[in-house]
Parts: sequence; C-alpha cells; structure tokens
Amino acid sequence: MNRIEGRVKVTGLATYAAEYPVEGVTYAYPVQSRIARGRVKRVDAGPALELPGVLAVLSCEDPPPLPEDADPELALFQSREVAYRGQIVAAVVADTYERARAAAGAVRVDYDPGDHDVTLRMDHPGLYRPGVVNPGYPTDTEKGDVEAGLAAAATTVDVVYETPVLHNNPMEPHAALAYWDADGRLMVYDTAQGISTSRNMIARTLGLPREQVRVVSRHVGGGFGSKGTTRPQAILAALAARAVGRPVKIALTRQQMFDVTGYRTPTIQRLRLGADAGGRLTAMEHVAYVQTSTLVEFAEQTAVPARVMYAAPALRTAHRVVRLDVATPSWMRAPGECPGMYALESAMDELAYAAGLDPVELRIRNEPETEPDSGLPFSSRHLVGCLREGARRFGWEHRDPAPGIRREGEWLIGTGVAASTYPARRSPSKALAKVLDDGDILVQVGAADIGTGARTALTRIAATALNVAPERVHVELGDSDLPDGPVAGGSMGTASWGSAVVRACEELVKDGKEGRADTTDEVKKEAELARHAFGAQFAEVRVSAVTGEVRVSRLLGVFACGHIVDAKLARSQFIGGMTMGLGMALMEETLTDEEFGGFLNRDLAQYHIPVCADVRDVEAYWLDEQDDALNPMGSKGIGEIGIVGTAAAIGNAVFHATGHRVRDLPITPAKVLRNTL
Repeated sequence: MNRIEGRVKVTGLATYAAEYPVEGVTYAYPVQSRIARGRVKRVDAGPALELPGVLAVLSCEDPPPLPEDADPELALFQSREVAYRGQIVAAVVADTYERARAAAGAVRVDYDPGDHDVTLRMDHPGLYRPGVVNPGYPTDTEKGDVEAGLAAAATTVDVVYETPVLHNNPMEPHAALAYWDADGRLMVYDTAQGISTSRNMIARTLGLPREQVRVVSRHVGGGFGSKGTTRPQAILAALAARAVGRPVKIALTRQQMFDVTGYRTPTIQRLRLGADAGGRLTAMEHVAYVQTSTLVEFAEQTAVPARVMYAAPALRTAHRVVRLDVATPSWMRAPGECPGMYALESAMDELAYAAGLDPVELRIRNEPETEPDSGLPFSSRHLVGCLREGARRFGWEHRDPAPGIRREGEWLIGTGVAASTYPARRSPSKALAKVLDDGDILVQVGAADIGTGARTALTRIAATALNVAPERVHVELGDSDLPDGPVAGGSMGTASWGSAVVRACEELVKDGKEGRADTTDEVKKEAELARHAFGAQFAEVRVSAVTGEVRVSRLLGVFACGHIVDAKLARSQFIGGMTMGLGMALMEETLTDEEFGGFLNRDLAQYHIPVCADVRDVEAYWLDEQDDALNPMGSKGIGEIGIVGTAAAIGNAVFHATGHRVRDLPITPAKVLRNTL
C-alpha cells in the first residue's frame, strides 16, 4: 500500500505539534544553564520584563507548584541546583517568538559554580552496579566458568570497543502547544511517540488526574526514541500557559535539542571470547560501561544481546554505570542492542580471523538450540537462514579470505558481515472498531505514527481481519482520548496496537455494529518463550589509501521478522535503519566539552549524518518466517533491527580492506590513516 498520509505530508497539509492554529497564542523560550554543576544564586528577570511584549519570566525565584515526586528532568524551576550544562533554569513568555527569544537573552542568571566531571572511563571510581538495566533486564548474568573456558580455548580475543555520544536528531524539532480550557482541562499538542504515556507523564508531573489532560499528536516528524518519553518542552508549555492565562507554544532549536531531549550514552565495552579448534565458543564475556546523570538513573542494556546470540557453555554479561554531570541519556534507535551488537559482532569478526575461519561460518557453527542465557526455546529463529541468503545475494563466495589484498588504484576494497537481533515484544493495548453510517469501518487506537507508516499498517491489519478492502477502513490515532495504546518504541508498536485492532475487529464481526478490545490479559498469558527478530548485514567498502576516506559501495540486509504486514513499509524501515547504521559507523559523534560541560557540536553543520550521496547501493530482503506464538498477525517489529548490525558490518569491511582494526566509532579518515599508514 501507499502511505495513507502521504498526500497530506508532501503537500504540507499534515499538522505537526507547533503548527496547530490557536487564537491568542504566545511563545516561550528557555534560558539554559551556562555551568555544568553548581547552584543558581539569583535570576534577575527585570531587564527581560521591561522589553515589549514580554508577559512572564518563569524561574526558581517563584517556582510553580509541582508534586515532590515529579521526574527531576521535568520538574522545572523546583530547585536551584544545576545538574548539567544546558539545563533549563528559566523561561520567558512573550507575544511573539522573536520577542521571547530576545528577552531570554536579557535574563540575568548568577551562579555559584562547582567542579564538574563529564568523562566516562573504565577506571572511574564512581562506577557502580545498577539494580536493573533498561527496560528491566538483570544487570549481570553468569553461567558456567568463564575463566576456565577461556583458559581451555584454542583461540581467544580480548578487546575493548568504544562508541561515542550519539543524538537522535529527528527532522521535526521537539515542540509543544498548550492551553487550559474553561473547565481547567489541559490540552497539549506534543511531539510524542506515546500518546497515552505522554498524557500520563504530564498529568503526574503537574499533579493532575489523567482525565484532566489531553495530548494530541496526529503527525510526528521522526523520533528515533527521543520522543518516547515526555520532554521538558511539554511541561514548560503547560506551566507557561497556566502562568499567563493564554495558549503557549514552544519549539526547541536544534541546539537546544542536543541538550534536553536525550542522547545515546557513550559506551566502553570489553569482550573476551574463546573458541576451540573447531571454532565453537568455549566462553564469552561482555562487560559494558555507560554513563547516566546525577538526576535520573538510565542504565542502557548494552551487554544484553550477548545473552541471546551464540551457544557458549560459559557466558558472563555485566553493566557498570557512573553518575556524571551530564543530561540523562535515553533511548536511541535500538538502545542496548545497537551499541552492544557493534562490539560483539566486531569481536566475533576478530575471533574468526584469529581462528582462521570464515566470519559467516563462525557464526553458523555457534548457532544455539535454545536461548543461551535463559534456556528458553525460541518462538522462531532463522539467523542461519539470513546469513546464508545474505551471503548468496552478496556474492560472499568471491571474497578474498585475507584482508588488505584487493585494490583498485588508491582504493582498498573490503567486505564485512555482522548479525543483528532485536526483541519481539508487545504490550497491552485497547482499540475500538465500529461501522459508520455509510458502511465503512472506523478504527480508533491511541497509537502514534512517527513516520513508520502506522496508519497504513493498521489499516491493512484491520482490512485483513474484516475481509474488506483497505479503502473501507479509516484509522484514527494520535489522541489520548482514544483507547489507550503503548508507545511507538521498542519495535512493538504494530504488534501491540495491531493485536488490539484484530481483537476489536473480531468483536465487531460478532456484534455487527461495534467491537472493543483490551489485550492486557492476552499479553499476560503469553507462553514463556524467547521472542526475537534476527538478521544479517553485509557491507562492501572502498577505503582511500591517500585520504583515509571510507565509501560504502554496497550494503545488504536479510531479516527474519515474522510475517511482514506490508512490503513497501518494511523495505523503507530496513533501509532507513541500515542508513542510520552507516552514519553511526562513519560519521555520527557528539563531542563532550570536558572544560565547560555540555556538548561542543550542537547542530547539523557539525553533527554529520548520511545523505543520498553516502548511500550508493542499499538493499533489504527478508525470509518468509511463520511464527504463531507472537500475536494475531504473526509479526515481529522491524523499526530497529536494521540499524543493529550495520556499524559492525562496515567496521569489519574496513578491516578486511586495510588489514587494520578501528575499535572506536566513528571510523573517520584520520583514524583510518593513523591505523593504516
């Protein structure tokens, strides 16, 4: 199917959070901390209030009433303590955006600064073991004797990989428009990946009952996780609207987004692998070091994928976290799996070369019968099929086994492979399906379409369940007044909302007029199985021996993700994920300012992402996987798995081209030259 919302998007008729027309709207602009740690001594709003059009200045000098248990990242102006550079310490409300921005520059903030620490390192004295890692996994796991397995191995690798701070950078900036109606109900147009969850968080932060808050987010211009939780702009818009008694709009600048809308934590990962003479793993250890803020603990599940991937009689995974004077990290496309699989799949490549084995063959030889960590049977697992089909399509058999051999003029050419995985989850959801007066069907669910084509997928799911043409189905989403739905994240949106839609349609068929569904009990009663999607990515790179430039000439992925609901949407998601993985491999990096705190590069002129010229040839295929243990559609999430193995495949290809390994992302020309020349 073509996208249902395609026409309104390309003609500019789709309305995003900052674009809703509201009478009497005013504008808020935040004032951000210029220190990384310390205390606000005084906020002088006088000069700003004297400027024309300025209606109010919000700050800790007159803190708005909020509950004591409000999320510290959202509890604006409740404390004088500064936890990171860029933290919102005040905000100006004015009758125009330009006046609000100018007045924000006139607000004088005096600080009592303290010494800050913003650097993650393996030997940091503040490292600790968190209680759980996102979204609730055990922090550490261990089975078998890892040390004995390594000692008995014929081949071992002991390597450290690093990934930098990465920022989500969706096309649509984080924005909100809020107003309070005559009955005291709060209306918020927000950029939200979770409509119901955003309503709940806003209500909790403001100390309101859920029914007193409505969140609308009809279209979302991307999120990649950064809009998966409520961000400060939504709370600021609500507080400012209450303070001035008028609607308030706020749209964060790209620079502000770098500071207050989350980021992927940097990681330092140590991998120790051992294999016997036949290339079968004898032991595996994966330890990850990540950072969080002093406000909120967010411990990314970086080493968790190692619990899923390969058969090893001895397996240990661990996570260590340090609280730094930084903003709280958060979700970024495939959190945990993405950086974790980069390190694991790079280490597996190193093990293959050390053992004299083909990298595809090494992975196939270590295919497990059950989930290695838990021992649970897989609902379905076709990683080997993905590896073999990918190798066939890519022409892997023509590959030179030794690195650094193939050359065309100044260009060194290499190929690499990596496996990928992501959990196949679903969460409880509600939905309503009813027959309209003209005989068409209206489906309502509190879902969010963040650019993934949720409307189109749910239309197709409902049409299939009702055995009617898709043109007769009308899906309404993006409003918290609709039946509750979970967040568009964790690659579980379609599985969760779709399950409720199918059940509602089944009830509609029985009733003839209306069907309602709540899948809470169904999800609770799921059989205990290991549910994961799998894939394999292959990359060919050209590396200039003169400049160190890396060009990805071919990128191919093959995936096993259950039933594919719509081929056009799926291909778009897979290719988008792999393109984002290319950016992770070669160019994306946010630099931390160790002297002053915060980040040094805070816009798209300095934070580089892939453009069309960087993506020469990218292909995505999938296996026809039947898995009846997942959900009524038999589908697995596809939004994140595309990014997971891509960086490792490209890094492995760079090694194959040059014979030298770059173990810290991104793989820049300077690093290539430093390692190869």
